[in-house]
Amino acid sequence: MPVIIVEMWQGRTMEQKKQLAQGITNEFVKIGVLCDQVQIIFKDNPRQNWATGGKLAAEDA
Repeated sequence: MPVIIVEMWQGRTMEQKKQLAQGITNEFVKIGVLCDQVQIIFKDNPRQNWATGGKLAAEDA
């Protein structure tokens, strides 16, 4: 049973997450994994908790 963890900035709608979950699941189904075995965990992170190149993402917003 695959467990996929998706970490991203906060702000995605429930509809966007549903579309992403369906797309990820479909890709696993293509390689023979049963649909109901795919587990997806969304972790929404505030921009101030994410940094790239030593700079907080919130500084760009």
